[in-house]
Amino acid sequence: MSQAPQYDLLIIGGGINGAGIARDAVGRGYSVMLAEMGDLASGTSSAATKLVHGGLRYLEHYAFRLVRESLYERERLWAMAPHVIRPLRFVLPYQKDLRPKWILRTGLFLYDHIGGRRKLPATRTVDLASDPAGAPLRPEFSTGFEYSDCWVDDARLVVLNARDAADRGAVIRTRTRVLGARRADGIWHAEMQDTVTGKASVVTAAMLVNAAGPWVDQVLSDISGQRGSHAIRLVQGSHIVVRKLFDHPKAYIFQNGDGRIVFAIPYEEDFTLIGTTDRDYSGDPVNVRITQDEIDYLLSAASEYFKTPLSREAIVWTYSGVRPLYDDGAGKAQDATRDYVLKLENDGAPLLNIFGGKLTTYRRLAEEALDHVGSALGARGAAWTGESHLPGGDFGVQEVPNLVARLGRDYPFLPRANARRLVRQYGTLARTVLGNATTMADLGRAFGAGLHEAEVRYLVDREWARTAEDIVWRRSKLGLKMSEAEIAALAATLDTPS
Repeated sequence: MSQAPQYDLLIIGGGINGAGIARDAVGRGYSVMLAEMGDLASGTSSAATKLVHGGLRYLEHYAFRLVRESLYERERLWAMAPHVIRPLRFVLPYQKDLRPKWILRTGLFLYDHIGGRRKLPATRTVDLASDPAGAPLRPEFSTGFEYSDCWVDDARLVVLNARDAADRGAVIRTRTRVLGARRADGIWHAEMQDTVTGKASVVTAAMLVNAAGPWVDQVLSDISGQRGSHAIRLVQGSHIVVRKLFDHPKAYIFQNGDGRIVFAIPYEEDFTLIGTTDRDYSGDPVNVRITQDEIDYLLSAASEYFKTPLSREAIVWTYSGVRPLYDDGAGKAQDATRDYVLKLENDGAPLLNIFGGKLTTYRRLAEEALDHVGSALGARGAAWTGESHLPGGDFGVQEVPNLVARLGRDYPFLPRANARRLVRQYGTLARTVLGNATTMADLGRAFGAGLHEAEVRYLVDREWARTAEDIVWRRSKLGLKMSEAEIAALAATLDTPS
């Protein structure tokens, strides 16, 4: 008699695709386990440019399907999670030696009209000589175009999907490496190891979903013995963060002579985020670091536009990630497709491999993945996530200021900056974080930058945080404002290295 699997699905990878598939699947009635070898969003999904966007430059590569799908998802995701996603206006200065005005206008017209834009404002032409957006720029940039996209807290988007999946019954295991898997008796037998305790276990599942991002090839090798590349192209993208370069709330998109673009985005109130780069990567993605050439490239690209040139001394933080792009044979890394490809192997127990993808399309990718799951295991339930809310996001997209005001009224001891950050991170769940506190002292030990013991407990108990790095660089970006001593003190209380 064949053994009954413990789970319908075992998902390998706790990035945005793995978490999104877990949430969609458990909501349809499948039993799900997700295994992540590190922390949630500890790879590519926390190293993005923090955008939910259609991808304006993808129009040049005739990726109309991807852009259209992304634009439709833009407002849908905003409605799902208005605490961690918000509208952002982008200013594109006209550079006379690069793309002509008619091409920019045509591209922006398509951007406005092919993707179901309803609430986001349309494109407009900007006189940079008089508009505040022109003040930080060099005087030769007199004309620009302003359009809409959205900003996202990428790592929190992942955590919220995992949290909702767990609330619906999924088992989420972080710091759990899948060492290998084999097919036997029509199901998968996966050997797993807790990377903290070293404890080993075996899990059985009817179907395996390989959503390991940059490690998708390694997982395939571990479970099938297949070696070499499996249609994946690793592309490094790096960013720098500098002290705030301008006071207005808009972002910039700068064209460069090499055909690429660089963003300069308001970041965490006191900073500006500049990125990204595109370069092919080889080696273990866990070791990715920004290169000196990338730093020089980003500083030079931004300095072409800003009045005040940027130097290395302006940099307060850098981060890099490896994008697992589908290898479409493009000659340059910047030209490789950002679309996703799903491949189902149904020789015995089914295996679904996820190649490529981007933050903006993760929900649609999950729906397509569930189509494959349904064909392999039998369909259970219809698509449902499009009209849903992620945890803490059950309020209208214009209601963030009202939530901040109400939180301040009900917790009058809380500084307004703290109330605003808590709403931006937790939405309506900010009250769960604060609990019954009536004074700042009730929140427990203060670690710095507005982080208190009550919030740390919440992140450990509800969001799988284990280390100081999890808390100050992924669940939040408070590491930008905390001292090394404060972060070390937090790490000591967690009894784990930071």
